[in-house]
Amino acid sequence: MKSNLFISIRLTIVFALFFCIFYTSLILIASTFVPNKGKGSVVIDGNRVFFQEIGQSFTYDKYFNSRPSAVGYNAAGSGGSNKGPSNPQYLNEVKARIDSFRIHNPDVHNEAIPSELVTASGSGLDPDISIQAAMIQVKRIAKVRHISEDAIVRIIEHYAEKPLFGIFGPRKLNVLKINLALDKLK
Repeated sequence: MKSNLFISIRLTIVFALFFCIFYTSLILIASTFVPNKGKGSVVIDGNRVFFQEIGQSFTYDKYFNSRPSAVGYNAAGSGGSNKGPSNPQYLNEVKARIDSFRIHNPDVHNEAIPSELVTASGSGLDPDISIQAAMIQVKRIAKVRHISEDAIVRIIEHYAEKPLFGIFGPRKLNVLKINLALDKLK
């Protein structure tokens, strides 16, 4: 028993040193070799600065809607709601989001609304939506901006990101990028 205790203590010290000092230092050094020195991808639009890896709220009808956030898009406190699909309060939140989406997109039936447009992600800061979630919003945006739906579809196709290594995950769109591209359309 005593030998197991000493082995456990030594192993704890070794792992603490490895993960607290060596691994952390390795990640810090590696971050200096990536773009922006590990501070994220910054997008500057006029006098505004955005971080494209953090979900942001877009509520005007002229923009693509982001995925809802359980933390109000606050990057300092990311997290999900931890409420399951059988929780009545959660179901009411989702129903309210569906109703709100339908008010702004009256031609879309409930069954056609992608779940990502009415449910928050695990972090509450997901910056991306699927191609399907973008396509379902095209009609509304075209109507509000008085431009053709084809112009918006071209933006979607141009900014669509392919799956990781071409096989992991679906094609997706960064909401910030496509909304800034919409603002540049005339």
